[in-house]
Order: sequence, then structure tokens, then C-alpha cells
Amino acid sequence: MFANLTSQIYRQAVKAKVFKKSSRLMMSETNNLPKVLVTRPDVASIGIELLKKEFDVTTWSLPSPMPREEFLKSVVGKNGIFCTLTDKIDAELLDMAGPELKVVATISVGYDHIDISECKKRNIRIGYTPDVLTDATAELTMALLLATNRRLFEANKEVFNGGWSSWSPSWMCGPGLKGSVIGIFGYGRIGQEVAKRCVPFKPKKIVYFNRSEKPKEASEVGASFVNFNDLLKTSDVIIVCCALTPETKEIFNYEAFQRMKPNCIFINTSRGGLVDQKSLYQALKEKRIWGAGLDVTTPEPLPLDDPLLTLKNCLILPHIGSADINTRIEMSKITATNIIKALKNQEMISEIK
Repeated sequence: MFANLTSQIYRQAVKAKVFKKSSRLMMSETNNLPKVLVTRPDVASIGIELLKKEFDVTTWSLPSPMPREEFLKSVVGKNGIFCTLTDKIDAELLDMAGPELKVVATISVGYDHIDISECKKRNIRIGYTPDVLTDATAELTMALLLATNRRLFEANKEVFNGGWSSWSPSWMCGPGLKGSVIGIFGYGRIGQEVAKRCVPFKPKKIVYFNRSEKPKEASEVGASFVNFNDLLKTSDVIIVCCALTPETKEIFNYEAFQRMKPNCIFINTSRGGLVDQKSLYQALKEKRIWGAGLDVTTPEPLPLDDPLLTLKNCLILPHIGSADINTRIEMSKITATNIIKALKNQEMISEIK
């Protein structure tokens, strides 16, 4: 009760202009229209332009994430929020927004940064972009797998540091994919597209673990359903393609890495929270597994003194799974359209029900 009262006082103070408007917020002049907050300016201009045709739009002007304090101030009285994965949408922020807030739309397929239950309590609709980035993420997953498997980044460094002295039969060898068992954890849209892209590399077989079997989709690539333990024990490559939920949080922990083959390559392009990174570091350092390729970590960005960055057998990318130009443009368009439709009480393109 005290927390709610404090939030109300804070909101009233903001509305009374106790807080000065930030010079880093770009605001339109059409104050009689519904109000939408865009938390990043670099979400592709098409989305912002679509919103400006319909609403009074306020945009954070810096390419870095909006500071929490600024976010709390800026959300007051808004009817819609166009957010990213770095923006935490929780009870505190929703309290600050107040009853005027009708929709939160995230430019992502993941939505673990949004408190779904709190939004539902307040009848706030939630939009996301689940389908458009499937191919881009699957492509990046394969690129990361190949780069890790064949030690491409490690080899590239040797070109520049003098380590490349001559051709050698055993130098910079990786295990390869032909004849391997490829295991996919999570067989949704992205997992299925990754499996299709693995087939041309001639693996011995493809196995998958999912909440439920998907025989029709699996038959397209000859994949077999296995339990989680068998996925860990039999796979030469494990590719993580599932959502982060309370059930999957840090599911790849010490026990999981201990069950993997010593030659196993671990690839994660989903969410950093699926992995206990201390256990992953230990497994890599002790060569309990052969290598890892990560496009996601906890936190993001990964601190420069993180021990994972000291390992040659761990390749880390800065969360660029959907960083395809056309994909990001379409994601921006869908996110904006989700907001437009929600504020007009229409069916959204992609809504979390």
C-alpha cells in the first residue's frame, strides 16, 4: 500500500513538472493525440514514422538504453510503449505509467523482460515479433556453429599476431559436422529452421528435445525426439533454441555440462539466462566440453573482466542474432503496427495472449 502511495506521489510530481524534461527526449507537438514512448531511436525509422502519423510520440534520443530513472519519468501518462529487450517492464514502471497505459510492444521475439502477469492484471496488451526474425537468427546460429567448430576467430587472430608460420597438418583443426549427432534444445520456429540448415552438412543424425514432440516438423529433416538426458549424453553439438522461462532458467548447469561428451560443442543464440555461466566456464576451462559459441550472455554486455573472455575455446558475439537489415526494418514496422492496432482496439499482428 505504501509503495502504491509513493508511486502516486511520484507520478503526480512528474505531471506537475517537478522533474525537468530531459534534453535527450524528442517530443512531438500533437498533445491531443494518444501518447507513445519509444525507448530507442535506432529501431529503424519506419516504425517511428508510422507512429508519428497516428500519435504524439516521445523518443529517447541516445542509441544507448534509456536510464531507469528517465524511463520511470518518461512513461507517466503514456498510452503505449515501444520497448526493447533492455527495458524492464515491471510493476514499478506500470505503476508510474498509470491507467492510461494500454499497450506494451517489444521489438523482439523474447519477452522475459516484461512482467506478463502484471500487464494482464491491468489489461495492458503485449505485442512482440515472433516470426519475422526466424531466418535471420537461424542463419546467425549456423554461422556461430561453423565459426566455433572450425575455430575461425581463433585462426583469424593468428594471421595478425604472427602465429601463422606455415601450413601444419594438425594446426587449427576442428571436429567438423559431417557424421556428427546434432542436438537441438527447443524445436520451435527457430529450432526447426536451424535443423533444416544442418542437413547439408551431412550429420549422422539430428535429435531434438522439446516440451512436446513435433513428429510432422521433425520428419522434414529426419530428426528424432529424445529426452533431455539423452540429448546431453549423445550429442556432438548442442544448439539452444528455446525461450527463457522459470522452467528453463539455468537448465544448462554443472550437472548438464558433466553429462555432455568431451567433444561437444555448445551453441546458444536464445537467452543468456538459460545457462549457468560459472559452470560453463568451468566445463570449458577443464575441457569437459570442446567449445562454446554464445550470441547471448548474462549480463549483456558481458563485463570485460568476465572469465569467459579469457578462454580460447569460447566464441562470444554481442547478441546479433536478428541483426539483418531487412529483418530489423520489418521488426520495427510490426512493433509500431502492434501499438497502432492495440490503441484502436483492433487485432494485433502478434500478441501475447
